[in-house]
Amino acid sequence: QDSGVRSPHSNPGGSSLPAHVQRRLDGQRSMMQDDNVTEVPVHERTTVMMRNLPNNYTREMLLTMLDQEGFLGQYDFIYLPIDFKTHASVGYAFVNLISAEAVSRFWNIFDGYCKWLLPSRKVCFLSWCGPHQGFAAHVDRYRNSPVMHPSVRDEYKPAIFKDGVRVKFPAPAKKPRVPKVRGTD
Repeated sequence: QDSGVRSPHSNPGGSSLPAHVQRRLDGQRSMMQDDNVTEVPVHERTTVMMRNLPNNYTREMLLTMLDQEGFLGQYDFIYLPIDFKTHASVGYAFVNLISAEAVSRFWNIFDGYCKWLLPSRKVCFLSWCGPHQGFAAHVDRYRNSPVMHPSVRDEYKPAIFKDGVRVKFPAPAKKPRVPKVRGTD
């Protein structure tokens, strides 16, 4: 007996796909959509936002996961923002891939991803990063950011890579401010 109530993942015919499968299908359709988050044309974009990551993930865990899935040397910028008060990830990360071609493969693997290194029921989904797109834009965005202040632990900072090896982040053009810890004022 049909109650007329549909889950957000039901199709018009009434059958329902698991949420992670529907999200993956939706993501594959949206990869080429221009969501207007940046002026960079879709086919030239290289920076994605990984959303719904486990909050107990660290940057090192994220890097290990990316490398295990075959992306060693395919990314040149990673930033997993951390809540300085709880010392937990905020659940998303910015990843810049070295080419638009690598983005397609990355999107196919990580949109709908749930093979975490630690137990979690979360399902990753991807979106385009905006307004910043590309390696240079992210280095410029973060090099003078409070997150680069010397008081911030290294594992909380963005990291850059060349041929799969971490390299030193460019020095700030001006002295970064001390980051504010929300909820402590």
